[in-house]
Amino acid sequence: MELGNDTRISEFHLLGLSEDPELQPLLFGLFLSMYLITMCGNLLIILATISDSHLHTPMYFFLSNLSFTDICLTSTIVPKMLVNIQTQSKVITYAGCITQMFFFTCFAGLDVFLLTVMAYDRYVAICHPLHYTVIMNPLLCVLLVFTTWIMSVLHSLLHSLLVSELSFCTDLKIPHFFCEFNQVVHLACSDTFLNKTVMYFASCLVGGGTLSGILYSYSKIFSSIHRISSAQGKYKAFSTCASHLSVVFLFYCTSMGVYLSAGATHSSHASATASVMYTVVTPMLNPFIYSLRNKDIKRALRQLITGKQ
Repeated sequence: MELGNDTRISEFHLLGLSEDPELQPLLFGLFLSMYLITMCGNLLIILATISDSHLHTPMYFFLSNLSFTDICLTSTIVPKMLVNIQTQSKVITYAGCITQMFFFTCFAGLDVFLLTVMAYDRYVAICHPLHYTVIMNPLLCVLLVFTTWIMSVLHSLLHSLLVSELSFCTDLKIPHFFCEFNQVVHLACSDTFLNKTVMYFASCLVGGGTLSGILYSYSKIFSSIHRISSAQGKYKAFSTCASHLSVVFLFYCTSMGVYLSAGATHSSHASATASVMYTVVTPMLNPFIYSLRNKDIKRALRQLITGKQ
């Protein structure tokens, strides 16, 4: 059998969300709008945290990194999708597909790790407030972000290298709007047992491990909030982690819903449609979730836009 990564296999075909020609202008306008909102919203969060000295704290340092990750995540997928719609081409090169898969897996993993780090930050802030500045010192914050990057890159590199060793036959149509790992593996002619084993093991380790860390942190947080005597004190403590909890709920529910629904319906089209939620919609909503009820972010954004202190 010939290898799939030789000159015989040079490209894949992304079928996208719909092959109906009449829907293409609508999809182009919709995804372009969501992409621009995502870029502007997350860039404003980053600029606000940099420009306002009051936001030079661990929580906003992690938030700015999350915003940067969301920008990179959507930029890995949406521009190529828009180009394909505009040029009426579904082609993505073999190298481009592997590259897109690498960066998507990397930034999606980074999203998960950062949400876990942010949960730990809220745990320290609420459960150990007197030692917060000592524990969450600048060196630890940088080290935590650096560690999330290393883990995400290694995790993504492992998957990409394993896929690059697969052999592909003639059916190179990916029923998705980007090179999603699971969809590409299903197109392989060679044995994919190792790929699937690593995928399930990594999903349990990364997804299950981070979710367990977040749940443990919030179990301690809710326990500490419950011990606060005043209602005002409870509300103030809970409000500091409400935005993060909303983002965690949105990200995990949408991403888990994609894979559970895909497994139940066995429909690649349904999986592709559901994937829009955590790859495009969630990164777009994150800036709004963090800014709507956050007075510090609102003040920093107002100063950034108006130029007034």
